[in-house]
Amino acid sequence: MRILRARRTSLAVVALILTSCGGATKGSAPAAPQPSVRGSSAAGGVDYDSLYRARKDSERQNFTAADVHFMTGMISHHAQALVMAALATTNGASPAVATLCSRITNSQSDEIRTMQGWLRDRGQPVPEIHIDGLNLTIDGPMHMMHMPGMLTQAQLEELGRARGPEFDRLFLTYMIQHHKGALVMVRELFATDGGGQGELAFKLANDIQADQTTEIARMERMLAALPAGGRTP
Repeated sequence: MRILRARRTSLAVVALILTSCGGATKGSAPAAPQPSVRGSSAAGGVDYDSLYRARKDSERQNFTAADVHFMTGMISHHAQALVMAALATTNGASPAVATLCSRITNSQSDEIRTMQGWLRDRGQPVPEIHIDGLNLTIDGPMHMMHMPGMLTQAQLEELGRARGPEFDRLFLTYMIQHHKGALVMVRELFATDGGGQGELAFKLANDIQADQTTEIARMERMLAALPAGGRTP
């Protein structure tokens, strides 16, 4: 009888230990501790929402005059590309050139909004663009500056008068010039001490460089494929 009582006492102790270690049931492993998403430092938790907000606030403060100059100038630069691309629907562009113009319009409109938001979030003046045919008005800083690769008014008017095959040829010629100017602006940004180091500024400038380098190569092939006095295939 003494041996039986001792055995029962041992079983009770084992059950108590298992219960205190997490209430594991027969046939299941003890529940793994769950990571704390929110909590105080005293409790060992991490408030990821606060860390994210702090990182974003720090990123907004981490910019240079070169970043502001790049964003402001590139808004004007992109705006002229929108003027050029819009002519495809009225000037008899070939299907290939019309498709290219649509891609340029979509991508550069999105980038203009991103750059305007970047400037606004940092309390900087934001250029607002207004397009009426060949007339481009920019309200805000740098609206009188001529950025690398941008068409002169005479070139823009020449493009506006072109129709059909001649429009294709001029558009490709001038948009290659335009894109190469944008690449100059990206190189100037990264060559400036501290320029393009913020997360969003770096990503935007890098995307512009990659996209427009690819488009230049595509347009050069399209231009080379144009028959004399003919359209893009």
